[in-house]
Amino acid sequence: MARKIGDVIVDLQNISLRFGGVKALTDISFNVREHEVRSIIGPNGAGKSSMLNVINGVYHPQEGQIFFKGALRKKMEPHEAAEQGIARTFQNIALFKGMTVLDNIMTGRNLKMKCNFLQHALYWGAAQREEIAHRIKVEEVIEFLEIQDIRKTPVGRLPYGLQKRVELARALAAEPHILLLDEPMAGMNVEEKQDMCRFILDVNDHYGTTIVLIEHDMGVVMDISDRVVVLDYGKKIGDGEPDEVKNNPEVIKAYLGTSH
Repeated sequence: MARKIGDVIVDLQNISLRFGGVKALTDISFNVREHEVRSIIGPNGAGKSSMLNVINGVYHPQEGQIFFKGALRKKMEPHEAAEQGIARTFQNIALFKGMTVLDNIMTGRNLKMKCNFLQHALYWGAAQREEIAHRIKVEEVIEFLEIQDIRKTPVGRLPYGLQKRVELARALAAEPHILLLDEPMAGMNVEEKQDMCRFILDVNDHYGTTIVLIEHDMGVVMDISDRVVVLDYGKKIGDGEPDEVKNNPEVIKAYLGTSH
């Protein structure tokens, strides 16, 4: 069945964010539609990661409104965003290096667990059934991302590209509606980037997960995005489908360069 782009799921209206006297974001508006791959691009320091942090509640903008699934969102903390189905990966890998791949991905199920600490410590009855159910979900993700052969390997021993895939797996284990990916291909070689592109598109297609992506590789962005928003010095200078953005004179001047 063909993937169908749905209604607006996140609507950011006139967002401004300051740190003391420094303006990180200025009067930015754009939306994200259900099931789409929505990319945020721009030079270093453009405000891209700050925008992801606004979406998942790490930062609270001084001005503007955020609507999530049609409802105005008041100040929301990251754990509340996670409970509502917003998962996140980071520029710098945030995994537990001494733990195995399997155990790292299991931590992505924490918010889904209903039994208390004592029940899990005793590992009996409901807690045992719950852990088995969570492990089944995690094994599905492991198979989906083709990392079965490293499931018992400590993450710290893995090459960078595979660590990035494990981080994607942990976020996916939370069964998010929206997946925020902060430079998921940074530091990867061409083959690793191709693999990650395929997995991002597979997640979007198979699970119907909405993807919001920050990425510097323009070839990747133009290939996999449904729509692209362009930031420069905390301001929006472009927004639209990849071809539209690629041919926007302001975007070419500020970011893509005249050679493009």
